[in-house]
Amino acid sequence: MAKKSTDPKPVAAPAKTKAAPKSAGADGRTIRTPLTQNPHAIRDTREKVLEVAIGREVRAFRKKLGITVADLAVATDISLGMLSKIENGITSPSLTTLQALSRALGVPVTAFFRRFEEERSAVFVKAGQGLDVERRGTRAGHQYNLLGHIGSNTSGVVVEPYLITLTEDSDVFPTFQHEGMEFLYMLEGEVVYRHGSNLYPMKPGDSLFFDADAPHGPEQLTKLPMRYLSIICYPQNSAG
Repeated sequence: MAKKSTDPKPVAAPAKTKAAPKSAGADGRTIRTPLTQNPHAIRDTREKVLEVAIGREVRAFRKKLGITVADLAVATDISLGMLSKIENGITSPSLTTLQALSRALGVPVTAFFRRFEEERSAVFVKAGQGLDVERRGTRAGHQYNLLGHIGSNTSGVVVEPYLITLTEDSDVFPTFQHEGMEFLYMLEGEVVYRHGSNLYPMKPGDSLFFDADAPHGPEQLTKLPMRYLSIICYPQNSAG
């Protein structure tokens, strides 16, 4: 009689889950932080985008008046469920519904399409054609070359990308301090960069991302000339 095998049955490997992106903490340890957006996501159809745009405008106008969804439901005779679907871009409101909303919110019907029809801008800058500007560090011999600028936009955020050059005539200046976030990417040269009480030796290919409200800037100019990208972002209603 054949002897039965006592080997355990193979167990199926657990399904792999998508790992959260890694980042390095101040102490050098790896930290996993989940992304809140998919950078490779594709928008839905044009009709779906229109629904979302209308919903955002309805919610914005309602909040501007300081009324609740229930208040708007009473004023328009539209159910709470339908209003929730409209504000969340789940359904496409009829023209009759839009007219009721425009009367209750005190805006023209065309106001609901404002965000959808708004043109999205782009700025293209050829090599060497950025705009030389003066910022606080200019007095310390830091050359700022603005690589593009878009003012009012739908994101609510202003982003300023600079190519910064430091030479033998430049001074250290570790006391920059402003609202927003900043990202640095080293292109040429070497520097010891301060952020708050921490020092970061940076070489080409290194990057640093930080809260710009803390004092920051070059502490030691190790190797000149030095060039790095500085991308600053802050709310539109801020002076920057």
